Amino acid sequence: MEEAATVMFSAVKDLLEKTNTNPKVIDILISNGSIFCPTPSLSAMVVNKFRMRSNIKSFHLSGMGCSAGIIAVSLAKDLLRVHRNSLALIVSTEALNQQWYTGKNPSMLLTNCLFRMGGAAVLLSSREQDKSRAKYELQHLVRTTKAQDGLSHSCVYQDVDSENNTGISISKGILNVAGDALKTNIAALGPLVLPISEQMKYGFSIIGQKVRWDKRRTRIYIPKFRKAFDHFCIHAGGRAVIQAIEKNLQLSKEDVEPSRMTLYKYGNTSSSSIWYELCYIEAKGRMKRGDKVWQIAFGSGFKCNSAVWKCITENSEVKIANAWSDIYSYPVDVPDAVKIL
Repeated sequence: MEEAATVMFSAVKDLLEKTNTNPKVIDILISNGSIFCPTPSLSAMVVNKFRMRSNIKSFHLSGMGCSAGIIAVSLAKDLLRVHRNSLALIVSTEALNQQWYTGKNPSMLLTNCLFRMGGAAVLLSSREQDKSRAKYELQHLVRTTKAQDGLSHSCVYQDVDSENNTGISISKGILNVAGDALKTNIAALGPLVLPISEQMKYGFSIIGQKVRWDKRRTRIYIPKFRKAFDHFCIHAGGRAVIQAIEKNLQLSKEDVEPSRMTLYKYGNTSSSSIWYELCYIEAKGRMKRGDKVWQIAFGSGFKCNSAVWKCITENSEVKIANAWSDIYSYPVDVPDAVKIL
C-alpha cells in the first residue's frame, strides 16, 4: 500500500498544483494498476487522500497489463462524451513489492529484471474553459485484443512455479505475438492517419502480391508512418520490443530515443511508460504546436493499443517535467551488451 501511495499521491499532487486544479472539481477518476489490486481500491485511496466529492465517478482497472494507460484514456473519452462539461483524472501506476518473484524459473525471473515502480497522472477535459490551457487534443484511439487466440492469451501469464512461488511468466514467443497484434492495430489505425499516397502504395502492393504467380518477388509495402506523425512513444517493454518496432516501421534513432532513454533510466514502468516518453519529448523542446504524437502500448491478453494526440500549445509554454529534470544529460549511449567481469 505504501509503495503505491507514494507514487500515486506525489504524481497527483504535482499535477493538481501545476494545473491549479481543486480536487473537488474532478468529476471522473480512473486508476489502473495491473498486478496490485488492493482493497480498498487504488482509486478509493486517491479519493480519500485528496478529499474528492462523494458523487465522483470512480473506476479502477486491474489485470490489463502495460497497455492499461491507453485503455484508461479510452474509458475517460467515452465517459466525457456522456457527461459533458466534465473533468477526468487518470492515474497510471504499478506496484511491484507483493509480486516480486523469489523462485528460479527463468521465464518468471525476467519480470524482476525489466519492471520498475513508476506512475503518472493525466487530466482530460470536455469543459469549454479548458480549451485555452490544454496541451494536447486526442484525435484517434484504436484498441486491439488477441485474447481469442490461445497463444496470445497465455504469452504473459500469472502462475505458480514447481515450488509454489507466484510470478508472471513471459513466453519466448512474445515478440511474434506482439508483432501480430501491432499489425492488426496498424491496419485499423492506418486509414485514419496515413496520407492517401501511402495508403495507395500499400493497397497496390497487396493487389500486386495477389495477382502475381511468384509471390516471393513482391513485398508488401510498409507505409511510412513518419509522414503521419512527428513523434513516437513506444511502450518501453524491453530493448528487443523497441528495436523490432524501429526496424519494422522504418523509424530513425531519434524517433525511438524517448523509449530507449525511458527504458534506460526508469526500466519498464508498465502503463505509465508512454507518459514518461511524452515528457521526454517535451523536456527536449521538440514538441511544437501542430505536431502529432503516436503512443503505442502492449499488454497482457494480448493487447496492442494506440493513441494519437495533437499538440495545441506552443513549445515555450511546455515546462520540463520532474521526471526529466536532468534532461540535458540525455541521450546517452546504451550498448547492446555489457561484459561482466
